[in-house]
Amino acid sequence: MNSKLQWLRNKMSSLDLQGIIISNPINIKYLTNIDAEGTLLLTRKENIYITDGRYIEQVHTILTLFDEIIVYDVKDISKDDYENFFMFCENVGFEENYITYAQYKEYIRKYKINNFVETENIIEKQRMIKDEEEISNIRKASEITDNCFSYILTYIKPGMTEKQIADEIDEYFKQRTEGLAFETIVASGENTSKPHAVPTDRKIQEKDIITIDMGCKINGYCSDMTRTFFVGEVPEYVRPVYNLVLKNQIQTGESYKDGASTRQLTKLVENDFKLNGYDLIHSIGHGVGLQIHEAPYISYRSDAMLRENMVVTNEPGIYIPGKFGVRIEDTAQITKFGCINLTKSEKNYIII
Repeated sequence: MNSKLQWLRNKMSSLDLQGIIISNPINIKYLTNIDAEGTLLLTRKENIYITDGRYIEQVHTILTLFDEIIVYDVKDISKDDYENFFMFCENVGFEENYITYAQYKEYIRKYKINNFVETENIIEKQRMIKDEEEISNIRKASEITDNCFSYILTYIKPGMTEKQIADEIDEYFKQRTEGLAFETIVASGENTSKPHAVPTDRKIQEKDIITIDMGCKINGYCSDMTRTFFVGEVPEYVRPVYNLVLKNQIQTGESYKDGASTRQLTKLVENDFKLNGYDLIHSIGHGVGLQIHEAPYISYRSDAMLRENMVVTNEPGIYIPGKFGVRIEDTAQITKFGCINLTKSEKNYIII
């Protein structure tokens, strides 16, 4: 049995669960590497994947005998089969933050479950700590993101639109990776004041400020990087804000390590911004993995601790509505005594 399924079975035993239904496709991908539509059941003795017949061949190309997963075509399962899967299981776990109440009731009816138990995000919590293969995938995605940024700096010219630049980034990733980790953000001029700006037909101008937030996927794992840079020169009115964001981004990276408090890290940035007359309007980071935003979340609302081999972003930003914004972001691997930036592009006054 693969190590992740074995871990889950051990966890189930400690929680007095005799079975579990995994519905979240991200968690199924994490546990089995299967990315086809379906449901994963761990019963007393068997691991079962139920899928549509259209995906059977695809699933069999992914699984090995070592996975010890039995694959069923949903059309071949009878009412009695469903009721027998969890026979003699007193407690069966479910993903309470993923399924709807209607699905909850349907599962109880279909599988004849005696006691349906919330699992309190046990898989999502485990996903926060990356293994060597996961980190390798994120590292590769980050390297390609750095390469894309180097390329796009040579591509951008005044007169191009934000949409043109975003399309070029997207095409770069599509030719070299599984595609985008999220919708590429290209914002220029006053549009940089919007943290989640959507690329527009605005044309790049001389002396413009530009923010690009981009990432790609390798084997399902994401990268995430933001850089703010300038056309021709750095406007004097932007320098104090850029310097403040860069200082805090560097200091935060120096504080990222095993045992660091996500709330305390956020307070340090928030306090420094306020001393200079600015507000911190979003979290300073989030976990990165099979999803571009996943636990842990590094904000004042969170009271988590960073742990070795978490992969998180470091992305303070300041936004002045209607004028401009500055965000600088890296993806970083947490270690015992610090962090390793997996995105490595230049951050000091990038001028094209």
